[in-house]
Amino acid sequence: MPRVCYFTGKKTSFGRKVTHRGKAKYLGGVGTKITGISSRKFRPNIQKVRALVDGRVVRIKVSAKAIRTGLVLKPTHRKPTAQA
Repeated sequence: MPRVCYFTGKKTSFGRKVTHRGKAKYLGGVGTKITGISSRKFRPNIQKVRALVDGRVVRIKVSAKAIRTGLVLKPTHRKPTAQA
């Protein structure tokens, strides 16, 4: 299963990491130079939770932001019943 939020659609995005060397001009140096550019991933904080979806309890992957904003409706906790 992909790392995608069920509600917001957040997923892994890609970018670049830029490495610098040198001292900034405003600090008295000759300026910074770029010494390397490498690719990286920005991963959302995806959690597996049990939630009520269409009246059924299912396990879904949601982002932490969706949980905080109240998009996820969690099922009520039930005590186990005594079997006769």
